[in-house]
Amino acid sequence: MPATEPMILLLAAGLSSRMRGRDKLLEDVADQPLLRLMAHRASKAGVPVRVVLGPDQAARRAALDGVPVEIVEASGGDGMAASIRAGVAGVAGPVMLMLADMPEITAHDIYLLVTLGGRAPKAILRAATKTGAPGHPVLFPADLVPELAALTGDEGARRLLAREAARVHLVPLADDRALVDLDTPEAWAAWRSAHP
Repeated sequence: MPATEPMILLLAAGLSSRMRGRDKLLEDVADQPLLRLMAHRASKAGVPVRVVLGPDQAARRAALDGVPVEIVEASGGDGMAASIRAGVAGVAGPVMLMLADMPEITAHDIYLLVTLGGRAPKAILRAATKTGAPGHPVLFPADLVPELAALTGDEGARRLLAREAARVHLVPLADDRALVDLDTPEAWAAWRSAHP
């Protein structure tokens, strides 16, 4: 792919450990598994999408059948960093880190970040709530991809964002959807009650 073309990295390797036996990425949203829905939304941005799964996640892999994405597998025991390293392998252009458990992020939100990234190629673009609280997705410029590829630990790119704070530009999205991720059965129940 051209070095200037961004890639969307949909991070979906987590274990859903707080779901007490259920897989949050296979929860039904809009009549399909959440993971499939989010991969479809990402694919509408018109740039390559790579989904990072963990080992032995056959049901998640099956949920992506027919969706125009590349699937890669994370290895290593350091959680989020392992997923990011697997996702950015071989990538030279900008990378958007997108969490798969955020059902309110829309195709338009993703397209907006990709488009703004083309106009500000040195900036880190970070989705935010309507009041400016930072959230996800986050689009990193190409020059920071080698650092993403060298991450360790389970905190993702938090330290990199802190170090490069002067380059972070917040992109407000509607309501609080840049922060809405659903990790527990109770969170899912509350969200469904609010979104019948």
